[in-house]
This record gives sequence, C-alpha cells and structure tokens, in this order.
Amino acid sequence: MAIKVIKNPPMAERLYREIGESIKQEIAKSTMKVGDKLPTERVYAELFGVSRTLVREAFIMLEIEELIEVRKGSGSYLKNSPSSLLTIAHVSDVGPFELLQARQEIESSIAACAAPVITKQDLQKLQDILDIESAELEVVENANSADRDFHLSIAQATQNTVLVDTATRLWDMKDGNPMWKKLHARIQDTSYHDQWLEDHRKVLVQLRKRNAEGARQAMWQHIENVKQTLFKLSDTEAPDFDGYLFAQPHG
Repeated sequence: MAIKVIKNPPMAERLYREIGESIKQEIAKSTMKVGDKLPTERVYAELFGVSRTLVREAFIMLEIEELIEVRKGSGSYLKNSPSSLLTIAHVSDVGPFELLQARQEIESSIAACAAPVITKQDLQKLQDILDIESAELEVVENANSADRDFHLSIAQATQNTVLVDTATRLWDMKDGNPMWKKLHARIQDTSYHDQWLEDHRKVLVQLRKRNAEGARQAMWQHIENVKQTLFKLSDTEAPDFDGYLFAQPHG
C-alpha cells in the first residue's frame, strides 16, 4: 500500500492526528478490505519519517474511531471502511428532525416497495418483533431495539440490498446522534411507546394486505407521530434545535 510521506513534518503536539488522517486517506484510496492486516508501526514510521511512538499514538486514535482493531501479538486490522465511518463522523452535524425528514421520505417509500413482494416469512418476522416490542414497552433500550428491528425488517422484505443499506445507515446515524441521545435522556414518560406500537401494527396491516399506498401512508403517519412527540420533548430554545426547519406550516 503506497503511503504519502510527510516531508519535514512539523513538531506539533497533534502531529499524530495528521499521521492518522493520512493513513485513513491512503486506506480509502487502496484496495484494502475489512479484515485485512495493516502494515506495521515500523513501516509507517519509516514512510512518514517519524518515531514509532507517534505512529502508535495515531493507531490509538484510529482504534478509538473504530477504523482499526489491534490484536495483541498479531497486528492491526481494518475494522471498518473509512467511507462508512465518514457518515458516523459527521452525524453530530445532523439534527434529529433532519434525520426524521429523511426517514419519512425514504422509509415510507420502502414500505410501499415491500408491500407487493413481502413473504409470509417476512410477515411472521414482523409480527414476532411486534410481540417482543409489546412485551418490552417499559424498557426504553429494548423498545428502541425492537423499533429498529421492525423498520429494518421491512427494508429487508423489499429484497433490495440498496434499500436495506440506506435504511441501515439512517438508523446508524440516529443511534449515534448525540442530539437524539439528549432527547431520549429527557424522556420520563414512556407512554409514547404505546402510540408507536399501534402505528407499527397499522403498517403491518397494510403490508398483510399487500397495499403499497396504504403501507406508504401508514409509515409516513407513523414517522409524523414520532416527529410530533419529539417536538413536545425538545428544548426549542436550544441552539442546535432544528425542528422549525421541518415543521408543517399551520393555517
């Protein structure tokens, strides 16, 4: 793997970050795949013309960012692709209502795509998830897990890997978003889960009927209900509040 040598690198406190970023760029341009072994610290130190200590610090940074996995006695391996981490790295710049708007547009279309091709096995899987969701309503973490499973299972029912990947990325952005975490941290009353569970049931009814437009509308309304619930829970005076950008005009 060709690594661009840093000529006359500045003796800055954060030089290891520059090295780490350069390694990421080279990995992105290379043919390396997840699971491949990286060159050793010595190799990078020689290529960059720096000490192994700085390279080791860069590796620690990349490990924290979950780009690489360091296996004691074996070496360092590519854990995630830089492109997949790019989405996660910028997730803090995305407001929760921006994510909801994207989900509303995309997931309602996914539900419509799933309706004509959904199988009995898919429908049973969705029913099983709803049963779990119903049993775990009082546990926020479990409810969120079942919620995610329900939505991604609908995407899987489309049999379209691009749609599955798109839905998964949206949910990864949601689950890693600090503003979402702030919202959920404020939630004391979990009665909204009942509404969302009922919404899920309505989506499933339309999928059982193989009604594409009905499934689209049911999913759209579900995410609209989520949006309205989070509006009530949000601090509208917070500088990072983005809900007003996506609010429906009244009158």
